[in-house]
Amino acid sequence: MIVAVVDDLLFLSKIQQTAQQLGVAVKSARPEDLPALAGEDSPNAYIIDLNHRSGKALEALRALKSGPNTKDIAAIGFVSHAQTDLIAAAREAGCDLVLARSAFVDKLPSLLQRFSGIREDGMGATGASYG
Repeated sequence: MIVAVVDDLLFLSKIQQTAQQLGVAVKSARPEDLPALAGEDSPNAYIIDLNHRSGKALEALRALKSGPNTKDIAAIGFVSHAQTDLIAAAREAGCDLVLARSAFVDKLPSLLQRFSGIREDGMGATGASYG
């Protein structure tokens, strides 16, 4: 399962539709819900809109990446390509992969497969590389 911290309903819908087509479970969450979700559901990855209206995306990311049970869970962030300071802050906070919004949309199917543990041939993942 992948947890999506996205408040843009059109973007969230795109993620959910693509995930459904691929058979990938995606759960929507608010930034403040992430620590509890990590303990309950053991997600494979987090997708985080770094422009989340709550302003708490980086705070949630830092909390996840500093937690003993969550630090190794992949975090994929997306942001406007022009926000270089936010991109740098996300990387510093531990975001494993930071993409411009357009690149995120282009790569969404392969990202969902890669981080959900589903390979393109439908088999389980043999290992992940975030880079």
